[in-house]
Amino acid sequence: MSENIEGINYKEVIEYALEPLIVHSQLKIIYINEAAEKFFRASRDGVIGASPLDIFKDTSKPAITQRILGAYSEPAELIEETIYRMDGTPVDVELYCHPIKIGETKAIQTYVKDITERKQQEKVQYEMNIQINELASRIVPLIEGIAILPLLGAINKDRVNLLLEFVPVNVQEQKVSCLIIDCSGIYNINNLVIEFLSEIKSVLKLLGVECMLTGVRPQLAIDAVKLGINLKSIITFSNVKDALSFLGVNNTRS
Repeated sequence: MSENIEGINYKEVIEYALEPLIVHSQLKIIYINEAAEKFFRASRDGVIGASPLDIFKDTSKPAITQRILGAYSEPAELIEETIYRMDGTPVDVELYCHPIKIGETKAIQTYVKDITERKQQEKVQYEMNIQINELASRIVPLIEGIAILPLLGAINKDRVNLLLEFVPVNVQEQKVSCLIIDCSGIYNINNLVIEFLSEIKSVLKLLGVECMLTGVRPQLAIDAVKLGINLKSIITFSNVKDALSFLGVNNTRS
């Protein structure tokens, strides 16, 4: 690895790169830079000559082999993988590789980027979103047998799935016989919301729970008709107070 490119020593360029770099040919590692030594926690003598497949999980090796074979002719797409350091420690990384020539030898240069911290942050954020959405899916008991589900903010596909998962469970746990779904706090009434209301109504009916809607805007009814969804079977009121009055409940809440 001592090729010069227009007066620039290629080996020196990659040796002092901050990201770990591996050069391999015919499934044998022929060079790693200093950053790769530190990253893999191994000396060059212990790595050079080994197969680049050794760092991958067994389940990933067939796909990685095909990826390597294709990378001799054109750069491979950036991918995320879990690989292993030489001490057996797993680490999440991004991998990018492209073809190079060292003299007459065709080789592949692979860049390794540690994304463990980013993946951990994504996991924490995902779990936090699940908790927030689960809380947003909780029904609020009013009196025995009657509860309200206030729909607030934006309703997207993920939230609809959570609502369909948690609401029936909460209804059964709280022994609810009538659920008031209040739509007044939804940012936008769209097709997804309408389809959700139709589906949750059907699910609750199977559980023997009566469903009422409050805070329904005229546009929701119009859009439902356009979609061929019949909301007439759901009792609707302009607000929660009117729904409670219909049920014979004196609304003492502000």
